[in-house]
Parts: sequence; structure tokens; C-alpha cells
Amino acid sequence: MSTVRVPAGVPGVPQPAPGTAREVLRHTLVLTRRNLRRSVASPGQIIDATLMPVALAVIFLYVFGGAIAGDSAQYRQYLMPGIMALTITITCRTAGIALHEDFASGVMDRYRSMPVARSAALAARILADTVRMLASQLVMLAFGVLIGFRVHTGVLATVAAVGVVLLYGMALCCLQAFIGLTARGIETVQSVSTLAMVPFQYGSSIFVAPDTMPGWLRLFVENNPMTSVVDTARALLTGGPVGSSAALAVAWSLGLIAVFAPLSVWKYRTHR
Repeated sequence: MSTVRVPAGVPGVPQPAPGTAREVLRHTLVLTRRNLRRSVASPGQIIDATLMPVALAVIFLYVFGGAIAGDSAQYRQYLMPGIMALTITITCRTAGIALHEDFASGVMDRYRSMPVARSAALAARILADTVRMLASQLVMLAFGVLIGFRVHTGVLATVAAVGVVLLYGMALCCLQAFIGLTARGIETVQSVSTLAMVPFQYGSSIFVAPDTMPGWLRLFVENNPMTSVVDTARALLTGGPVGSSAALAVAWSLGLIAVFAPLSVWKYRTHR
């Protein structure tokens, strides 16, 4: 029996998505380029990835640094690796917001009517945000050097620090994608995506060492995945033992990806 091939691009008529790895990769790269072009044309996304972290670094270093550490120069070495990790919690919110907007505008319905791999749209969104996060890490490193932050290790350790932060950023993108595909209404997505990052941001060792906190709070902070990521980046950039913090950072990142990547694909397939 012969089969009738539905022409690609007919709205509302689903087609079987191609499944070969080469096709998935090609579709992912095409959609990634589309997402990056949108990011370049969006002032808000550029501000989130560059100016916002710089503003936070200036505020905490020069306004609160003296009160927190007593010495802004010493606090600068402690703070900047934390700000690098903080940057990804700001940048990753785009994953959920952009996916929700694409569904609301009908772009995703268009994709689903074409022979596009189901995972390509999600992978492209996360890959594009990873490129943005990499750009933000480079900006923060350059800004840190400009204001006096110094890397005391080497090139390989610096690359490893950025790699650990980016891996965790990809994990948070998967979480944000799930939020964007689950929440109803763009306002809800924005609120939930921002609120979900607060425990990661402020319940960690980004700004203050956990040993200065009350016992009940220290227990949460020391088991916060952000703390292991920040401590790993800090050790790789300024020197010190990496050890268990690196293993925890990688384990947390891979664990979050293993949970929320499949959930996001499932929500994408069942989204109405």
C-alpha cells in the first residue's frame, strides 16, 4: 500500500518528525541561529546577559563590600566567581519565557506541522541560551579584570570554571523550559521563573560564606546546588581545593538535566 506524503508546512497537519541524529542536529542548529538572531535584536536579553550582572557586582562590591568583608579588595576576589554564577540564573529565564511566547504566537504550531524533530526546538532554545550565557561569562571575566579581580590559577582552570558554570546554566535552562511550557500566561511564566531562582541566588555562598550564617540556614546553603557550583568556580579561579564541590556541581547539573529535559520534551509534545 502506498502512503501519501503530506506537504511540509501545512498548518494543523502533523507530520512524523525525522529521527536520525544528523537531521536532529541540522534542525537544532537552524533553530539555534533563529533564536540567536532574535536575542541580538532584543535589548532586554542583552541587558540581562551583560549590564544586569555588572550592576549587581558594582552594588555588592562597592556599596556592601566594606560592611560584609571589611575590605573591598579582598571581597572582590570572593565575589566575582559568585557573580559569574549569578549571571546564569538571570540569563536562563529566557528559556521559559521565549518558549511560552513561541507557543502563544503560533510559531511552535508551525514547527509541529513540519517534519522537524520534536527535540530540536527545545535543544535549540537551550543551545542559544548557552551561547548567551557564555557571552555573559566572558563579559563578567573582562569586567572583573578591569576592576582588579585576578585569576591565580591558569587557562585550563579558568576554562574549567566557565564550563562548570555553563553546565549548571544548561540545567537551569531545562528547569525554566519546563516552567515556560507548564505555566499559563506570560505574566505567570515571568513571575514563577524569577521566583524559582531566588533560593538558588540568595540561599548560597555567592555573597557570604556559609559559616557566618545561622545553623538552620547554613544547612540549606551548604546543600544548595548553587553553592557547589560557586565554590568550584571560586577554587578554580582563585586557587584552593576543588574536590567534592566539583563532583557535587556536576552531579547536581546532570541530575537536573536528567529530570527536567525529559519533562520539557513531554510538555512540548502535549502542549495545547
